[in-house]
Amino acid sequence: RIGCQVARPLVILRAMSVSAVIFDLDGVIVDSAKYHFLAWGRLAESLGIPFTHEQNESLKGVSRADSLDRILECGGLEKTQQEKQTLMDRKNSWYLEFIHKMERDEILEGVEAFIVALREAGIKVALGSSSKNARPILRQVGLFELFDVIVDGTNIDRSKPDPQVFLKGAEQLGLPPVECLVFEDAYAGIEAATTGGFQSIGVGSAQELSNAPRVIPGFANFTVADL
Repeated sequence: RIGCQVARPLVILRAMSVSAVIFDLDGVIVDSAKYHFLAWGRLAESLGIPFTHEQNESLKGVSRADSLDRILECGGLEKTQQEKQTLMDRKNSWYLEFIHKMERDEILEGVEAFIVALREAGIKVALGSSSKNARPILRQVGLFELFDVIVDGTNIDRSKPDPQVFLKGAEQLGLPPVECLVFEDAYAGIEAATTGGFQSIGVGSAQELSNAPRVIPGFANFTVADL
């Protein structure tokens, strides 16, 4: 049974042409999700709202504005748009303090070698992230130049599970969605890829990514040949 479950997605991927790979950022390329947790937790605490790891998981792939709305809803608080902007700016300033201290050892195991191998194989590489800090993070860890296309929170107005970020990436790559493979660590991200007509592979826990056609724990033992 286990063999059948693994074989089916592999057959699908081999039957289709993979001309480009689109990566999410947090939890796929770097472990910056922990800094979101620390920053959102600090903000929630300042508002008297409990904030757990489980709540942080539900914010994966979600825009800053939608994340704040969910936190405020948990605390039963209402804020004006101007107050929300102040809170988002405060959270982001704390987050930036953390990511400006990031180093190359925070790149997740195997992913840089995998990206390099993709480029050597003639497969284009793109980023599709809801984060507005994607570019400074990639520059901070020395991966910026490896991407042909970067679409992040500064380029979109709809966050995952809307497929806008991936559709824009495919458009800039000059490819149809079906030729692009998405790597995502969030349920909402896999949903966005599926809705947009993309192939996808989940990165992380199979239990948390039950909507993914295939899930891998990471890139340590994953190669271009696996595509």
